[in-house]
Amino acid sequence: MSPGSAGAAADILVVDDSPSKRYVITSWLRRDGHRVTEAATGAEALELLARHPAELDVRLPDIDGFEVAERIKADPRTSAVPVIHVSATAVHVVDRTQGLSRGADAYLAEPIDPDELLATVQAMLRYYRARRRAERLAGRLTRLVETTAAINAATTLAGLLHVGASGAASVFEGPAAVAAASDATGALAVQVDGVGGLPAIRPAHPVQFAEDPLEGLVGTVLFHQDGGPWWDAPVWRVVARAKAGREPLHIAVPAAGFDEDDSDLLRQLGQAMALAVEALRSYDEERRTALALQQNMLPASLPAFDGYEIAVRYQPASEHASVGGDFYEVVAVEGYLVAAIGDVAGHSLRAATIMAEVRHALRAYLVEGHAPGRTMERLNRMMLRFLPEEIATMCLLRIDPATGETRLANAGHPPPVRVLDGRVAVEEGRVALLGVALPHEAEVAFTLAPGEALVLVTDGLIEARGHTFNEGLERLCAAAAGVGAGDLEEFCDGLLATLSADSRDDDVALLVIRRGPAGDASG
Repeated sequence: MSPGSAGAAADILVVDDSPSKRYVITSWLRRDGHRVTEAATGAEALELLARHPAELDVRLPDIDGFEVAERIKADPRTSAVPVIHVSATAVHVVDRTQGLSRGADAYLAEPIDPDELLATVQAMLRYYRARRRAERLAGRLTRLVETTAAINAATTLAGLLHVGASGAASVFEGPAAVAAASDATGALAVQVDGVGGLPAIRPAHPVQFAEDPLEGLVGTVLFHQDGGPWWDAPVWRVVARAKAGREPLHIAVPAAGFDEDDSDLLRQLGQAMALAVEALRSYDEERRTALALQQNMLPASLPAFDGYEIAVRYQPASEHASVGGDFYEVVAVEGYLVAAIGDVAGHSLRAATIMAEVRHALRAYLVEGHAPGRTMERLNRMMLRFLPEEIATMCLLRIDPATGETRLANAGHPPPVRVLDGRVAVEEGRVALLGVALPHEAEVAFTLAPGEALVLVTDGLIEARGHTFNEGLERLCAAAAGVGAGDLEEFCDGLLATLSADSRDDDVALLVIRRGPAGDASG
């Protein structure tokens, strides 16, 4: 049954064991414009009913019309097909009651007037078409909701366009194409040839962005297009923009079979995808800004100390995660080697800016010549006063290069790992995080022996889903045991490769300090 007006032609199956009766009824229906198929038996009717609505005679030679109607209504594929019983013998009230209760949508007793039959057929068609339209719209709305959820879960523009194109193909049950652009990827287009088709992504052709009826404004516009870069056939195309000055989002679907309900659905899909694209663009911009700020705050170069090697690494989180507030610092202060590694809580541009404030304050207190414990206490007071909503961790140490004497203050940060001749030890002695109103002057003193290395990391290298902090620390100790006397840069690369997951949710900072063997004064 094709959607249309109440008077539109329909495919009708007439089932009757009387050829003369079939001829009369089919003649009436054909003169009214309908396409008619005939069947003489119930079995033949059941073979054809999946393709045609049915008008049934109650008395059939093999299966009576009541049973055929029951089977039609019991099959989900044909349950909506209207069934009209016509009978010259089963004309009593009990017969009509049985027919209607067993699946008939209308019951006519002969003799019948042709106008009465045709009017009954049209009434049944109105109901059938309204039901089919409602079911079609409900199914498409359900798939639209599923597609909207999927595009809002996408973490990249390419991924969003993939699920958007596949979702559009599913909603409109045919081919679909989408296109959008971002600063990071340029213009991309994804086309799907049909439901379940494999999305094909490629750089968007300029013609796909050639027409912008919004002219830079925010909103959604739907229009008909005779052809385009997708198919050699007319299409309906929606152009949507969620923020002025951006490249719009484009969705195109073939015009064949497109109706008023589809127009509303396509607009809704365009609006949802435009909002999702804009959210990704905003996220990417913030992440790039935070990453640039964070990279600029890290030392451009490291000071040299005779008899010591220093290596550092910083790796941002995966492209699907927000930038955090990890940092490291290495400076020379009054002949001392002063090093710090820290992490501001949170993952955002704000976390990166707070990291910059903490790092500048750290440098200021170090210039004043304070020991690690006193420096940590002053940093804590600064945060309590000026950044009362923030917390951070930090490990700060000061080494006398001549003797290796080290003083360490640790405010809630993962403890340093000491490695000497393959033996690994964890240097504990942590106090509360920065930003907590508790004393922070406590220090730990030890001597860094010739050939000994210190490995300091942020928690992104230790913490992982499914593992406790202690398990992560044990993995770090096992990997750090190989620091030895080999190339320190290669060791850092190997450590990151061993401990980093393919996709992390946190940044990673790594700082390794190794004292040369006795008698070695190389830097």
